[in-house]
Amino acid sequence: MRRTAVVLACATLACCLLGGNSMGLFVWALPGWVPRPTVPADNPMTTEKVELGRHLFYDKRLSADNSMSCATCHQQDKAFTDGLSVAEGITGQKGTRSAMSLVNLAYLPVLTWANPNLTALEVQALVPIFGEHPVEMGMAGKEQVLFARLQADPVYQRLFAQAFPDEASRGKDALYSLSTLTKAIASFQRSLLSFDSPYDRYKYGGQTQALSPSALRGEALFFGEKMECYHCHGGFNFTDNIQHSKLPLAEKGFHNTGLYNRDGRGAYPANNPGIAEFTGDPDDEGKFRTPTLRNIALTAPYMHDGSIPTLEAVIREHYAQAGRAGLGPNGPSPMRSSLIAGFEVSDQEVADLVAFLNSLTDKTFIQNPRHADPWSSQPTAKR
Repeated sequence: MRRTAVVLACATLACCLLGGNSMGLFVWALPGWVPRPTVPADNPMTTEKVELGRHLFYDKRLSADNSMSCATCHQQDKAFTDGLSVAEGITGQKGTRSAMSLVNLAYLPVLTWANPNLTALEVQALVPIFGEHPVEMGMAGKEQVLFARLQADPVYQRLFAQAFPDEASRGKDALYSLSTLTKAIASFQRSLLSFDSPYDRYKYGGQTQALSPSALRGEALFFGEKMECYHCHGGFNFTDNIQHSKLPLAEKGFHNTGLYNRDGRGAYPANNPGIAEFTGDPDDEGKFRTPTLRNIALTAPYMHDGSIPTLEAVIREHYAQAGRAGLGPNGPSPMRSSLIAGFEVSDQEVADLVAFLNSLTDKTFIQNPRHADPWSSQPTAKR
């Protein structure tokens, strides 16, 4: 009896630590060198919520004309980007920024290129679905239409009830709501974890042959003082934006890399000024969030506005020039980060650094069936 009680107590404790009940225990399946992510207390991870969120993520019925899902701009084979310079909504209206990669979102304290106030996935999910500036999925004012679509589908009747049993007991209005919708999508997004690249296997797995000689030389360049890459793209997620269970405070990084200098004083395009749009601080002109470099080879074109087509160009035509603005008539931006100093680089060094960046590609991540479209096996479904 005592042993049984201990086993039950341990199972209960594990359930609490992982989030969810024993039937919906979500296993992070993280390698030992990766700390656990933090999860909101009001949205613990469960397998049922992740699965519901996966269905919603790939469902075009979340857009006004049934033409666009979250996955339209976040495609698995492109590390959940879309290959476009800037995202485009159902009306054809283009945004001003590139669709960000959805890699290891569970570790990010801020979620977009230039809004330091968007810190919760549950809130951020509302922007593409209901936002109007720009219009993306176009559902503003159509909440009841959206929930009527979901309630009518037997698949969702089952998945919502399984994911939110407490809400189900209170009726349809509680079960089909913005709260349950965004919590499910956020749970799926937190499950998108990528830690099995060749570099991971070399660095943490002891596979000394996982990297080519060129990639090894590129690693030395990346972590060296000549190019300064690691200062902003450091840590296990290759960004200076990080939060996890072992970190007492989240770290946030927004930087001006000198991409633009429209007036000789560091001006960026008026419709894309960086976090200054939200802070109102002129010193924040041109500052954008540091993206992760995991799977970077799959996410071209580059920079917040998709204005640089290749990794080679990012190195040679941007960072080596103390910011791409240095190639223009106004010269390097006086507002750029002090780390953007420029450097001389040979063809071999560019090739080596690109080889290292390529080694951050995680093929298991982009091929993981748990991240894939669940509707694809249902040929009659109109999604």
